[in-house]
Order: sequence, then structure tokens, then C-alpha cells
Amino acid sequence: MLNKFKQTQEQWGGSSDLIDHWLETRQSLIVEYCKLASLQPTSVKTTLSSLPTADELQVFCQHLVDYISEGHFKIYDMVMDKWRSTGFEATEEINATYGRIVLTTDPLLNFTDKYAAVKDDEPLESFDSDLSLIGEILEVRFEVEDQLIQLIADSLAVPPGA
Repeated sequence: MLNKFKQTQEQWGGSSDLIDHWLETRQSLIVEYCKLASLQPTSVKTTLSSLPTADELQVFCQHLVDYISEGHFKIYDMVMDKWRSTGFEATEEINATYGRIVLTTDPLLNFTDKYAAVKDDEPLESFDSDLSLIGEILEVRFEVEDQLIQLIADSLAVPPGA
């Protein structure tokens, strides 16, 4: 996840304030995810000391919700506003790519619903498998977002009607 992020940052970092902000927000989420993942036990036997605290879970869940919300309600809106101001219309490919991003939203929010308000003394029996699944979903989401960034960049490089 971090290696792919570095590649994306090298490719798109500095190309626009919007993309830079998007990537900074993504980096923050990846860091929080890695913090939680590093707390996981390496053996099948789970001990309470190897699980995250309620505060650590709440921080990650908040970052996750912020990332999702910012994407849907700020970044995508800003992109659409920029497109409209240049006369651009979203293509079927852009709409389909955005639709694939949307498909990742519910599973991510379900994770936050399950873990954002846990107490320190609550058992987290399926946490490791849930966190692993969230990592896989985030990787898919980031990959599709990168595709959307490419489509955005390509579309803005060619004036409408050209």
C-alpha cells in the first residue's frame, strides 16, 4: 500500500492543489491503517495487549470516515466544478470509475460502524480478519482513485470539443 502510494505521489504530486490535498489525506489514512495493522499478533493466539485500544480504533475510524466524506463531498465536487467551468462533461468511463469507488464505501463505513465506539474491555474476536479485509478494500479504492486521477488529468489536458 505504501509503495503504491509513493508511486502515485511521484506521478501526480505537485500537479494540482486538489490532487496534492487528496494524496495528503490518503497518506494520513494509510499511516493510521499501518499503525493498527502493526499491532496485530503474528500468531493465531490473540492477546489483549496486541489489540488496539478503543482510542486507536476511534482515530482510525474517524480518519476513514473523513477520507470517504472528503472524497465524495469535497474532492469530487471540486473536480466537477472545474470541469463545468471549462465546458467539460464527464464521460461514461469517468462515471463508471467513480461508480467503482462508490462500491467500496459501504464496506468501509460498516467497519467504522462496528469499531468506532468499542470499549477497551470489549472482545475484538474478528478484528484481525476485518482489518485485513479493510486493507484489501482500501487498496482497491486507491487503485480506482488513481485511475480517476488519470482520467481527470487526461480530460483537463484536452479542451472540450478539441
